[in-house]
Amino acid sequence: MASWSEFAADEPRLADEIRLLMQQYGPGFGYLATVRADGGPRVHPVSPVFTADGLWCFVIDSPKRRDLERDGRYALHSFPPEESDDEAYVAGRARAVTDPATVARLARIGRASPQGDWRLFEFTVEVAMLTRRDPVAQPGAAPPQVRVWLDPHGGASARPDPLVAEGCRGRHGFDTRRPAA
Repeated sequence: MASWSEFAADEPRLADEIRLLMQQYGPGFGYLATVRADGGPRVHPVSPVFTADGLWCFVIDSPKRRDLERDGRYALHSFPPEESDDEAYVAGRARAVTDPATVARLARIGRASPQGDWRLFEFTVEVAMLTRRDPVAQPGAAPPQVRVWLDPHGGASARPDPLVAEGCRGRHGFDTRRPAA
């Protein structure tokens, strides 16, 4: 899986637009989906932290944290803007960060309370998606603009689309300019 910085290096404009949508109300706000032990989804609001070298999240002692520790799969979705139905989404694997210097640096950046019972996780990126909708268009008048990035090393989901001409592929073989199916 790609780190946030690897994704941002590959698709800087898409990464920047996703980050801005996640940070539209301040330092970061989104919905974190995890996988419960029984396989079902669990969704909670979180405050992701974006830096040049990663996408991070402090998670308090909770069922959501135990989900990440046990399984690691996550999806992070932006909070809806007031003026549109635009949305951003990233998904991949979370890994607990134990390096004290990294934890201390991110705690300062993310303003994490030192008294909190939280753990820092880094979120890798397997899929990133941005959907833009025209806020003044009549319903059904114009389809949303959807851009999708898939980690080129992410396994089966990252196989090149045989329907996309070679000349239309991005740096890693994926057409990030086509609408999602």
